[in-house]
Amino acid sequence: MPNCSPRAATTPACTPCSSANRRPRRLQSHERPRPAARRGRSSSPGEGGAGVSRSGLAVQSRPCVAQRQEGSPVSTLRTGTRFGLAVLRALLRGGFLYRSGHLPPAGHHVPDAFTGVGVAAAADPAHDDLQLEHLARLGVRRVRIDFTYGDADGPAGRLCPKLAAAGYRINLHLLQPFDEARRMPGPDAAERWRSFLADTLDRYGTLADIVEITSTVNRRRWAGYRLEGLLDAWRIAHDEVRRRGLTLAGPSITDFEPIYNVGLLSLLRDCGQLPDIHTDNLFAERAIRPERWDHKILGRRLAPLIRFNLVKKARLLARIGAQAGVPRLVSPAAFWTLPRIERRLPDSEQKQADYLTRYFVLCAASGALEHAGWGPLACHREGLIDDGAQPYPALERITHYASVTGPEYRPRPAFHALAAFNRLIPGSIYRGRLNHGQELEVHAFENGTRQIHVVWTTNARAAALPDLYDTAALATVRIFDRDGGELSGTPALETRLATLAVTEKPLYLAWPADQAPAVSPAAAPLPGLAVHAHGGGLHYYYRDAAWHGMVRAADGPQADALIHALHPEHVGGPREADTLRHARNAIWTLPDPRNPAARLAVKQPVKHHLHKKLLDRLKPSKARRSWNGACELLRRGLGSAAPVAWFEQRSGRDLTLNWYTCEYVTGQTSVGQLFSAYARGEQAHAGLAAQTVYAQLAAFLLRMHGRGIFFRDLSGGNILVKPAAPGELEFALIDTARIRLYPQGVPLRRRLSDLARACHKLHPEGREAFMALYLQGLGRRFTPLQRAGFAFYDLKAALKRRLRGTALYRKLKR
Repeated sequence: MPNCSPRAATTPACTPCSSANRRPRRLQSHERPRPAARRGRSSSPGEGGAGVSRSGLAVQSRPCVAQRQEGSPVSTLRTGTRFGLAVLRALLRGGFLYRSGHLPPAGHHVPDAFTGVGVAAAADPAHDDLQLEHLARLGVRRVRIDFTYGDADGPAGRLCPKLAAAGYRINLHLLQPFDEARRMPGPDAAERWRSFLADTLDRYGTLADIVEITSTVNRRRWAGYRLEGLLDAWRIAHDEVRRRGLTLAGPSITDFEPIYNVGLLSLLRDCGQLPDIHTDNLFAERAIRPERWDHKILGRRLAPLIRFNLVKKARLLARIGAQAGVPRLVSPAAFWTLPRIERRLPDSEQKQADYLTRYFVLCAASGALEHAGWGPLACHREGLIDDGAQPYPALERITHYASVTGPEYRPRPAFHALAAFNRLIPGSIYRGRLNHGQELEVHAFENGTRQIHVVWTTNARAAALPDLYDTAALATVRIFDRDGGELSGTPALETRLATLAVTEKPLYLAWPADQAPAVSPAAAPLPGLAVHAHGGGLHYYYRDAAWHGMVRAADGPQADALIHALHPEHVGGPREADTLRHARNAIWTLPDPRNPAARLAVKQPVKHHLHKKLLDRLKPSKARRSWNGACELLRRGLGSAAPVAWFEQRSGRDLTLNWYTCEYVTGQTSVGQLFSAYARGEQAHAGLAAQTVYAQLAAFLLRMHGRGIFFRDLSGGNILVKPAAPGELEFALIDTARIRLYPQGVPLRRRLSDLARACHKLHPEGREAFMALYLQGLGRRFTPLQRAGFAFYDLKAALKRRLRGTALYRKLKR
């Protein structure tokens, strides 16, 4: 269950909306109510008058419960206590439970103006036209612009009328500066807040579709509010917005922390100050993937039991709002920051685009959101457009998106992904999720002209289109990639379109409106297979009666050439001139059909030890494991020879009938060769100094282990190195079939197992220097017990070498 100790409510002092708790006192002259006719406005509902809504109806504000029921038990309760009681009531009544809430309901309409984006102005007016140009290309209809003190006469005040003139529906987001929010509910701060609201709403209120008040209120370190200060700021804003008959949105909670939605909406309802629209910045970033169960609520083990995914979060928040009297829910802003993605995956811009598409599809599928917005349009860290690296502001942009800088605007892949979504999905009817399981998503939408399925797998997985749809459906489908490019419209891509693999990079599949393609009930990702979706090219899955496999190719004709050359019936065996190794595995080279000047390396197992013949039948083939290992390394930004293909016998009866093909890497030295040279006393070998190799290899292996790779066969011969940029080394790993993955970093014991193999040929002084550098990165030292473990591995390796020369070993090896 979500954390039920609200940070914003840690100081439950008496607040303006619970004035019955205070002893009455005589008002001073400067505190007496102002005339209702000031500035030509009608009296404020909060001041005893009636506001006028946009429809012309009078809106009479109710006094707070504590004011209406003097002497009742609730009137004696402090605000923080009432907040806590509201949360407790919801908890006891099962208000945070939602059985089957994780399943999206079918049949609802996705609004035409479903997506939005945050905009900010720059000092240079030329940026206004740049932003309008990019907004037109993006295809959004809603924009959110932040206003704080002084903005009405600055760049934001200049940009806002231009946005309105261009036809955008404006979310006018009004917020107090951080220091001013900390001073609330002080009378001086409150007067400045009211003056700002009155001036801004008088000048720009008629341009706004909605007026959103406050920001990230459950993050005191960002917003600055204590609970009583927040409620006083809201009361004043409620009065000013209602007086002008505008649409009020708030209270702008960030992330999924429903105790704040319950507590704050309960307090606002009691005071008659509910918004028209309930807002929550519904981030999915902390769960990493948009469709993943949120492990931050009750931990990884319980996450699959409580099933809080993005759909369930949106539906639960909508229900909380409806029960409080606010049925309209909006997520004004959410995003993935590039640095957070880069903690594990280097293709941060591509992953941001994947997550954006998957996020908005799930938001649309939930049926709970009136609209959903991305965060900044332009920002170097999380924007759809990179406007150049600048120091990040002290206040998070989710709280206050103050300005853009430039001078250059570079649309990121996420920009093109959102533009594609806007062209294809808003305005349609959601027909439901068409498959089961957690590693493949198929969502159906229908508009007046076509049926659209949005299809993707979870990270690193792949599914074959023929396993999802029958031949007739694939014969008439049009396929668009994540960014809206039509794959089926290019003859060079059509040859093997029906064998295209679905990956974590979403695809849009479109059929005429009168077709209703069904998804196979057994649709699922290919078992035991990983892919690197952003490694270049597309993945094509091949299957015939006896064999199956996958190739990575730029298009259909290239896939045809690779399948013809590398198919088990054509690849043949190693020729002596091309053989690189022939022991447990045969490794040889052959011409690359994509480039006559290049060569490919093919690996086929030749023999297995007795225990391997038994155990390996429980695993994917060695070829597929080699492919998986290389893909996982490359996904994590770690060097490896680029995988090209794998093929295997479908029956799996013969463990040697499988082939893994990768690009042949030349011109590299192995770390094993370097360590042997250093052990002989050389200070440098192949132009590479020992200390340089130690430092950069330690950094590389720290990155590998930190990204969850336990290599398990990290001998020096499997680590290749070559000079890259001046003073920089580039490492690549080969023989990748034994890799195991960890969701977080690799445990220290497993790391040391890898390092003992890597250091085996290194002399004691070099080993000490290398291990000191590696362990320094973990804040540790090389202990006597760890040295003993390395010595034990050295002894085991020496015994193994000695046994290899015996007749018994040769007999067992057969």
